[in-house]
Amino acid sequence: MKQHFPEKRRHPRMPVISNLIEPVNLHYKTADGKETSLVAILADLSASGMRMISFLGAPLADKFSISLQLPGTGKMEVQARLAWVKQRENVYTIGIEFVKMAEKDAKIISEMADDFNDCDTRILLKLPEVCVGTCKCNKICNKIQKDEALFEGN
Repeated sequence: MKQHFPEKRRHPRMPVISNLIEPVNLHYKTADGKETSLVAILADLSASGMRMISFLGAPLADKFSISLQLPGTGKMEVQARLAWVKQRENVYTIGIEFVKMAEKDAKIISEMADDFNDCDTRILLKLPEVCVGTCKCNKICNKIQKDEALFEGN
């Protein structure tokens, strides 16, 4: 029997599309004050956090800064905290909560996630025209329904 848990997320989340492997560099200070970093792969993203995959371990600090850049968004500097870590053999799945992010960056990510999820709804409803020219997620979309002609010149 499948259990249903209430949604705790404050913002819509979108997966990072399979053909876009986005490395994220986490910068942090260890307990002894040593500056270090860890590179991980972005798996999904919302305006309030993200999930990452690492083969190099998990961050050894509770708080850190992140430089994030997705196609078409520009560089985003984020202050974050470690929410959770799950380890399976040598693969670490890491949950990150954003503590401080520029309002404009949070808006960009929320709009991308909203458009991604709206598109999924149109696909599920089997609407004839799924892709729309106003989609803010188009630069990272690889859905088979994507109409490339809508975004030429962008």
